[in-house]
Amino acid sequence: MPWKKVTKVAVAVGHAEGFTALNALDNALLAAGIGNVNLVKVTSIIPPDVDLLAEMPKIRPGAIVPTAYASQTGRVEGEIISAAVGYGLPEDPARPGVIMEYSDKAPREVAERMIRRMIEAAFRTRGEPLGEVRVFGVEHRVERIGCAVAAVALLSEDDLL
Repeated sequence: MPWKKVTKVAVAVGHAEGFTALNALDNALLAAGIGNVNLVKVTSIIPPDVDLLAEMPKIRPGAIVPTAYASQTGRVEGEIISAAVGYGLPEDPARPGVIMEYSDKAPREVAERMIRRMIEAAFRTRGEPLGEVRVFGVEHRVERIGCAVAAVALLSEDDLL
């Protein structure tokens, strides 16, 4: 499959209940605004020179969207589950950024803290000075079967409505 040039990056988070774990995931994706697209899980690099969007744009239904994401499903009533994503951008804008994903049966703050640590570690490993860090998380208190999802979508102009 030929991939389109990534020109925009957007983050989405959502949480929901469902009849089954798959329905809970589908409902969480819908709540995040990415439920009617085909997500292709990718590893976690932001290309240089892309637009970082403040919110998820309207995406063409059925679009195939490369996405770095984390999801957590829970089945224990009252349990807190969370998912988070974040990205780190280097000081040099000509260099690529790094995306990290994490999910757990823990509060959102735990997931967000882990994302920050993971981004810092990735930049240390690369020997790259870290510039901006952005972290986005969501949590859900399970009623029956719940799901929390956080995603960074790598978008092309063809994906947008």
